[in-house]
Amino acid sequence: MAGLRNVTVLPDAGALATAAADHAVAVLQRTLAARERAHLALAGGSTPRAMNALLAAPPRRDALDWTRVVFWFGDERCVPPSDADSNYRMNRETLLDPLAVAPGRVHRMRGEDDPTAAAADYHAVLQRELGERPRLDLILLGMGPDGHTASLFPGTVSGIARSALCIAHFVPRLDRWRITLTPHAINDAHSVTITAGGAEKADALAMVLNGPPQPDVYPSQIVRPRSGDLHWFVDAAAAAKL
Repeated sequence: MAGLRNVTVLPDAGALATAAADHAVAVLQRTLAARERAHLALAGGSTPRAMNALLAAPPRRDALDWTRVVFWFGDERCVPPSDADSNYRMNRETLLDPLAVAPGRVHRMRGEDDPTAAAADYHAVLQRELGERPRLDLILLGMGPDGHTASLFPGTVSGIARSALCIAHFVPRLDRWRITLTPHAINDAHSVTITAGGAEKADALAMVLNGPPQPDVYPSQIVRPRSGDLHWFVDAAAAAKL
């Protein structure tokens, strides 16, 4: 797959979370050595939850100045921020609160608002904070058993306007609205990390990495940073069919 820079296979879920957390620290350290601020987009899911626990505790917590990190989100469920399904809530409880991150350095997607309006607002905030063509320093993503990433699900990728940074769309098989960064926003990042763990993801991972280009069937294929790096961290169960 064009844009693929590195695939690291780890023995189990714990090793996967550890390797991905260490990589995130290294990217943020490198960014902060060059610039005053680092812009990090967070993800939902079980692996990001495990990563957060590692990032929020020594030694990783003490490996960089977290007060210089600005936090964003790759996607959000259309629920209030207090809802158990909220990506913001999970990240607040496992990373942002433990690091005592000031609210002004957290840009959440407003899942409680009208989805289209919330997506337009996030697009505007990205441009206000990072310029007309924003480049996040590190975007953390996961991959689902169907090959989706962020909230880019099969059948939702084609037709997204190139000018859009954040969109809302209805996902029929979930019967839910989602808000997500677009492929264009993701692929302008300086660095992207995708994690995938578990045997239930083996078929999709094999197609995403080694199959023919079908991004509307396997949306994770569309992650191809234009001038950044892409790192996959997967466990042995997910990698079984590579």
